[in-house]
Amino acid sequence: QVQLVESGGGLVQAGGSLRLSCAASGSIFSINGMGWYRQAPGKQREPVASITSSGSTDYADSVKGRFTISRDNAKNTVYLQMNSLKPEDTAVYYCYGILTYTYWGRGTQVTVSS
Repeated sequence: QVQLVESGGGLVQAGGSLRLSCAASGSIFSINGMGWYRQAPGKQREPVASITSSGSTDYADSVKGRFTISRDNAKNTVYLQMNSLKPEDTAVYYCYGILTYTYWGRGTQVTVSS
């Protein structure tokens, strides 16, 4: 069984920064893609950023230039550095990892006050 656990969420003022972490544990041989989605109240879950095992990254237009995704393959951990946060970034952030199946974390709340 594989588990992903997010950490690093919280309350921050607009313009501030947060760093999310997501650690995978369990029966892991290798993890292919990893990334983050988010879901704001009353909205559908949307992709935020992704990173391949070789380090190629992709971002939603709404976060380009503000968020940076990275990973530590030795630790099976993916990170999301979020800078210049805006109230519209408020959401529950979920990480995922693609192994044989796609596994999801339970989410971490990010709240940005204006």
